[in-house]
Amino acid sequence: MTGATPANGGPSPGARPGGIRSPRFGYGTNGFTNHRLADALEVLAEQGYAGVALTLDHDHLDPFAPELSERVEQVRAQLRRLGLAVVVETGARYLLDPRNKHHPTLLSEPGWSARVDLLRRAVRIAAQLSAEAVSFWSGTKPAELDDETAGLRLLEGCSAVLDTAEQHGVPLGFEPEPGMFVSDLDGFEWLRAELGRPELFGLTLDIGHCRCLELDPVPQCVRRAGDRLVHVQIDDMCRGTHEHLEFGDGEIDFPPVLAALDEVDYRGLVSVELPRHGHAAPRVSLRSIDFLRAAALRAAAEVNT
Repeated sequence: MTGATPANGGPSPGARPGGIRSPRFGYGTNGFTNHRLADALEVLAEQGYAGVALTLDHDHLDPFAPELSERVEQVRAQLRRLGLAVVVETGARYLLDPRNKHHPTLLSEPGWSARVDLLRRAVRIAAQLSAEAVSFWSGTKPAELDDETAGLRLLEGCSAVLDTAEQHGVPLGFEPEPGMFVSDLDGFEWLRAELGRPELFGLTLDIGHCRCLELDPVPQCVRRAGDRLVHVQIDDMCRGTHEHLEFGDGEIDFPPVLAALDEVDYRGLVSVELPRHGHAAPRVSLRSIDFLRAAALRAAAEVNT
């Protein structure tokens, strides 16, 4: 396998503070868009993060740049020097279309092939970086497209990307996204079943999204995801509003969430997802890891009571 150790069932990433495993906290580089990538990695390593969720984009690691392999190798060397793990993210807003955010998608026609090509590139980059997973989503459904056609188009795209992932041994983390064609855990489970439940087709779960739209409490969403988790994004959120908030500004009680991740033996990155906070990135990232460390300690204390 070319990719990194799977998120569940690998060697223990940290000691258990009072009974639960120390989470491996990461931070999304889409929250550091005003920084050079090399500078962002240095800041996050200094603050004690275990890894990064690296969004491929024109201003950080452009998957269409000339001499891409050499650039990827530079990033790989820096990650290794800093001791940072990595997950590759593919949700850049305007990488493929300078006028339309997040387009084209796996549901687009024309443009479908451009998204598939980007995701295949992401898999190859992930393999070179020894990344733990590649995360991606379905995209929104065009108004003129019926659900059956959209589903078939999505399945075709996922199958094509999965072929490349299997060639390189890189896990895929499909992310249900509010407002998109596959928006929740029900949709993910349908998609994975239609694909034949392939081993490398896993789940990227955004904790905030669970609060935003899932019917179950957030810890129960984690338990439902179980061993299909390959990446976790973490942020605060309020019911019914898809807005990524700093911790404490939303409605989520985080110690039970971290305890649930330990309960399902999740060992991958738990990456802060605050893409609209780049104007104050170093302060936000420091506040975030301080909050999460305190939440992990509270989770351990609650487990032991």
